[in-house]
Amino acid sequence: MATMDDDAIADAFLVEVRPYSVPVILEEYDQRWPARYEAEATAIREALGAKVLRLEHTGSTSVPGLAAKPVIDMLLLVADTADEAAYVPALEALGFTLRVREPDWLEHRCLVRRVEDGAPHSVNLHVLSPDRAAVEIERILAFRDRLRTHDDERAHYERAKRELAQRRWKYVQHYANAKSDVIEEIIARALDAR
Repeated sequence: MATMDDDAIADAFLVEVRPYSVPVILEEYDQRWPARYEAEATAIREALGAKVLRLEHTGSTSVPGLAAKPVIDMLLLVADTADEAAYVPALEALGFTLRVREPDWLEHRCLVRRVEDGAPHSVNLHVLSPDRAAVEIERILAFRDRLRTHDDERAHYERAKRELAQRRWKYVQHYANAKSDVIEEIIARALDAR
């Protein structure tokens, strides 16, 4: 969960990054989010087959009871994220667009589908490789699992999100960056408890 300044945003994004002109809108937890994840996961598994080493529902929509931006966050593990030819064309055929390439941060890739582009719902598909990103993968899943099993942590995180959502952000990444202190606190407790 790397924070990004404006230069890093410009370097990593493969499309023009436009200023975020609307406030961050958090919706109450939607019981349809898990089914949306499952539909996406099924399509991705069918498209990629054995190239899918692991696929997880992450982010706030994966935590029952947590308010979230209505974007399904997913974590896809493949053998080598740098080998985009092995997985990106099949995902593009599903309507995903490769939006972020971060060779200097764990070879992270992010593909997206957006409602405003005709998708049935918005998705961020983060792609990592276990060989390069084992520690980050553990952190992502520990954070999600901690929020799922600790009501106090979930409430603390939601309060921070709601407070930050009241502000105006040049880029939505700035909103994500602003949550990082709270996220790191929760991850630390989650990893200490393991």
